[in-house]
Amino acid sequence: MSNPTRADALLAGLPREGRGRLKVFLGAAPGVGKTFAMLQAAHAQQRQGLQVVAGVVETHGRAETEALLGGLTQQPLLRREYRGVMLEEMDLDGLLKAAPALVLVDELAHTNAPGSRHVKRWQDVQELLAAGIDVYTTVNVQHLESLNDKVRDITGVQVRETLPDWVLQEAFELVLIDLPPRELLERLREGKVYVPEQARAAIEAYFSQTNLTALRELAMQTAAAQVDADLASGYRQRGQEAPALRGRLLVGIDGDEQAERLVRHACRVAQRRHLPWSVVHVDNGRLRDETARHRLQAAQQLAERLGGEVVLLRAGEVARTLIQHAAERRASLVLVGQSRDLLRRRLVGAGVAARLLRESHGLEINVLDRDAQPPAARTAAKRVWVWRHYVLALVATLLAAGLAWAVSSVLALPNISLVFLAAVLLVAVRSSLGPALACAALSFLTYDFLFIPPNFSFAIQREEDVLTLVFFLLMAALTGNLAARQRRQLQALRETQAETRQLLDLSRRLTVATDRQAVFSAAGQHMDGWQGVQVCLLERSADGLLQVASGGSPAFTDNERAAAEWAWQHGQAAGFGSDTLPHGRWWWWPLAVEEQPLALLGIRPRDGEPLSDPRRRLLMALAQPLAQALARARLGEQLEAARLHGETEQLRSALLASVSHDLRTPLTSMRGSIDSLLALGDAIPPDDRRELLEGTRNEAERLDRYIQNLLDMTRLGHGTLKLARDWVAPADIVGSALNRLRVVLAPLRVHTEVPPELPLLFVHAALIEQALINVLENAARFSPANGRLQLQVSVHDEQLCLAVADEGPGIPQDEREKIFDMFYTAARGDRGGQGTGLGLAICQGMIGAHGGRILVDDGIDGHGTCITLCLPLPTQPVTESEAP
Repeated sequence: MSNPTRADALLAGLPREGRGRLKVFLGAAPGVGKTFAMLQAAHAQQRQGLQVVAGVVETHGRAETEALLGGLTQQPLLRREYRGVMLEEMDLDGLLKAAPALVLVDELAHTNAPGSRHVKRWQDVQELLAAGIDVYTTVNVQHLESLNDKVRDITGVQVRETLPDWVLQEAFELVLIDLPPRELLERLREGKVYVPEQARAAIEAYFSQTNLTALRELAMQTAAAQVDADLASGYRQRGQEAPALRGRLLVGIDGDEQAERLVRHACRVAQRRHLPWSVVHVDNGRLRDETARHRLQAAQQLAERLGGEVVLLRAGEVARTLIQHAAERRASLVLVGQSRDLLRRRLVGAGVAARLLRESHGLEINVLDRDAQPPAARTAAKRVWVWRHYVLALVATLLAAGLAWAVSSVLALPNISLVFLAAVLLVAVRSSLGPALACAALSFLTYDFLFIPPNFSFAIQREEDVLTLVFFLLMAALTGNLAARQRRQLQALRETQAETRQLLDLSRRLTVATDRQAVFSAAGQHMDGWQGVQVCLLERSADGLLQVASGGSPAFTDNERAAAEWAWQHGQAAGFGSDTLPHGRWWWWPLAVEEQPLALLGIRPRDGEPLSDPRRRLLMALAQPLAQALARARLGEQLEAARLHGETEQLRSALLASVSHDLRTPLTSMRGSIDSLLALGDAIPPDDRRELLEGTRNEAERLDRYIQNLLDMTRLGHGTLKLARDWVAPADIVGSALNRLRVVLAPLRVHTEVPPELPLLFVHAALIEQALINVLENAARFSPANGRLQLQVSVHDEQLCLAVADEGPGIPQDEREKIFDMFYTAARGDRGGQGTGLGLAICQGMIGAHGGRILVDDGIDGHGTCITLCLPLPTQPVTESEAP
C-alpha cells in the first residue's frame, strides 16, 4: 500500500479538529435497553471526571432508567405549544451555551416540534458535534432511511421518522444493544416497555416474534457493515492491503413508483461492497405528469440524504447514455429497475435492462424486480394528456385526407400515402410520440376508408393492399418516433444550452469584476432577470452583521435572519425548503471557498413553493463561480493592501533616510558652534563669536525651512492646507524671498528682472513665497561658486511667471517630469546629492493649489536649469483712484 494512502487513512481515523465524537447505541426495536446502556456509559464517564449533561432522555416511566437519570445533570427542556398541545423539546441553544464535555440525546430520529431550528433531532446532534461536544445517542434500526422499505415489507408499517445512513457511518463508535425476541416479548407483557394496553396492541400490530427476529437481523447486518468498515480502515492505517474500492455503483432511476426503492437498495449494496455510488437520471425529453416529477425529485433528495451523488444527463438513448457515463466514471456495477409497460417499450426498442445486458461489455448489470407487494395507497391521479396535441393529430389527419382527396385524380394510389406520412411527421415535430402514433393510426384508417378499394369501407379486397397498409403503418410509426426523438433531443439541447448560457453569462460578467462590490453588482444584474424568484446577496459588515450587498433591501423576519446566520456559520443550506429553520420565505446558500464563507445567496420563490431540484442545482452551479470571483476579489484586495503597505514602508524608509541626513547636518553645525562658545567663552574674539552666532542662526533657519517643508507636505497630503488668499504685489513676494535667502545667495551673482508695472496676484502670499524660496534654494545649492543666478518676472497668456535660472549641471530631459515626485533625486541634476527631495514636490503642491503649473527648461545660455512658476492672473481689483 502506498504511503499517501496510509497517511490518508491515518488522518481519516483522527477526529476532526474542533469536532466532537458521536457514539450510537443501536437496537433492533424499542425496549432492548439502549437508553439504559447509554446512561450506564454516561455514569462511567462522569466517574472519570467528565462533565455530562442529559439533553433529552426518554425514560417512558421505567423505574430503573429514571434512577440512572437522577444521578446526572439535566438540561431543562423547552416547551412549545402546537395546535393546543404542549410539546417538550431539547434546548439546543442552552446546551451550546453550557458547552459540557458530553451530552446525552435519546431517540436520534425524532422529529422536532414545528418552530424548532431543525426539523430533525439528528441535525441538532450535528450542530453539537460541530461545537466540539461529544454526544451519546440511541436509535432503532427501523429508522435508517435505506432500510425503510425493508422494514415496511417486514412489519407492514411505514416508518415516518428516518435519518440518513451517513449519520451512523460517521459515528466514532457504534454499540449494538441486543436482546433475544423472546425476552423482549416478556418485557412487553410485563409492562417494562409500554403500559399494558399499549403493550398488547404493540404485540399484535408490530412486535411479533417473526418481525422482531427480522429486525434483529437487520440491526446485526448494520453493525456488521460498520465493523467491516472499521476493520478496513484499520488495515489501511497499518499500511496493509484492505478491501479496496472497486469502481463505482450507478443506479438509473425514472419517475416511477420504484424510484425510491431503487435508491435505498443501491445504498445498501454500496455499503456492503464499499463502493461510492451515484444516482443517474437520463432525461430523454419524454413528457411526464406532475406525479412522476415529484417521484423523481423525492428519489433524488433521498439519494442526497443517503450520501449518494445525483447526476442528471440529457440524451435520447437511455441505455447507451448509462453505458457511456459508466465508462467515464469507471463504474463497475449498474443497477436498474425492471421495465414496465413492456409492450409499448418493445415497440420502440427493447427495455433499458435488456439493452444494458446486450450492449454493455465488462459491466455488472443488476436488475431489481418490481415490488410484488400491492402499491401503497396513493391519491388517484389521472394521467394528464396534452389534449391540444391530440387535437392537432386529428386536424392534421383531416387536412391530409382533404388534400389527398383533392390530388387523388392526379397521383397514383401509392403516392397518396406520402401526404399522410407528411401529416405524421408534422405532428411528431410539433408535439411528441403519443400524438404522432395517434396520427399514424388515424391516417391508416382514413387511407384505408377513402382510398383502398372498396372505397368508404374498411374491407380490403386485394391482398397486396393489406401489405401496403401494414407498411404504411410501420413507416408512419417509425418516422413519427424518429421525429419525436429528434424533438426531445432538441428540447434537451435547448435546456442544456440555457444552463450553459447562464453559467457563461455570469462568468463573463464576473471576469471584468475587480472588487467585491463589482462582483456583487455583476451577480445582481445577472439574477435580476430571473422570473418567479427574488434574489439577494448578503455579506458581513465591519461590525459583524449581515447586510444586503445586492438585490435591494428586502425586509427579513427574525426566523429568516436566524436561518441566514446559521447558514453562514455552518456552511450549509438553511431556510425555506430545507430542514433547518424552514419557516421563513428565503432559502439561503453559503458562497464559500475552502469552507470559508464569503457571502450568502438568498432566493425567495414568489409563488411560495419550494425550489425545484433542477433550479436548486442550477443555483448551486452558479454559486461556485460566484464564490470563486469573491475569493479572487478578496485576494486582489489583500494584494493591493500588501502593495500599499510595501510602498508605505518604502516611503517611510526614504523619509527617515533623507530627513535624518538633512536634519542632522544643521544640528551638527549648530552644536559645534555652541560647544565652541561654551568652551572658549570670552577667549573668542568678538568677530569670531559673531561669525559663530550668525552661522548658528543660519543653520537654525535652514533647519526651520526643512521642518516647514515637512509640515507643508503633510498638510498637502492630508488635504488640510487652507488658502488664505489676498491681493499682493509680485515684487513684494520676490523681495521677501530674496531677503530670507540673502546668506544662501551671497556667494552667487544674482540678477533680478522685476518690471515696475505688474498686475496683482490673488494668492496665499506666504505659500507662494515659500515655493519661490524652495526653487531659489534648490538653484543656489547646485550653482557653482560665483555662478550666475537669474530671477525674471513676466506676464504671458494671462499668467504671471517667475523664472529662476542657474548655471548648474542641469536635469536630463527624461527626468524632468520626475523631479516633482517626493524623494526623487536626479542623478546629475539640481536634486542630486543632498536634500530631502521635498522642495520641488512642495512647490508643485502649492502652485497647483492655486491653479498654476511649473515648467522645467534649460538654464542660462543653455546650461543649468530654469524652473518657472506660472500663476493665473484673475480680474484685477478696482482701486480708489479708478473708482468713478
